[in-house]
Amino acid sequence: MVIKNAKYELTAVKPEQYPVNTIPEVAFVGRSNVGKSSIINSLLNRKNLARVGATPGKTQQINFYNLDDMLYFVDLPGYGYASVSKEKKASWGKIIETYLNTRSQLKLIVMLVDIRHTPTKDDQLMHEWIRSRNIPYMVVATKSDKISRSQIIGRISDISKTLHLQEGIKPLPYSAEKKQGVEQVWETIDGYVGEGGDAPEPV
Repeated sequence: MVIKNAKYELTAVKPEQYPVNTIPEVAFVGRSNVGKSSIINSLLNRKNLARVGATPGKTQQINFYNLDDMLYFVDLPGYGYASVSKEKKASWGKIIETYLNTRSQLKLIVMLVDIRHTPTKDDQLMHEWIRSRNIPYMVVATKSDKISRSQIIGRISDISKTLHLQEGIKPLPYSAEKKQGVEQVWETIDGYVGEGGDAPEPV
């Protein structure tokens, strides 16, 4: 899939605000500060399409990015940030759950975890929920450039065990800085929403 025109389209918090069409969607979900904006930018060869928040937990809405009117990348609110109130956490959780429960255009969930840390209870709950819904998904372990290559195998094993990943599902080490994992993510996306192809051309 070669993307020529990627653009921010709209922000939503409830279903009536979602795009009205049948274009397939890929949703990115993960804890606050796990690097959702960074992975979206790196997959699209753009620096600032998705805004990287200076303050974790700042993103409270769903952002839709239109890729050539063929696909949407959907940036869901980050969860698990400790310094927000229980009320805000509950509202963000409802925003995420409503989207994942109701959106028929959703073809794939990209669940992000930080490769440096054991998945939290919030991560485990999110993974269990995704599995219970039988929605196709992949697990991407971000920030792989922050650890040595010799540590990667051990960290991937820890993530797999903590999330109780089924055989055949293996976290993909990913570095937005070094573009590690870009082709593999696109191959998975193409498998669910495209006819095969290449990662986007630089813009």
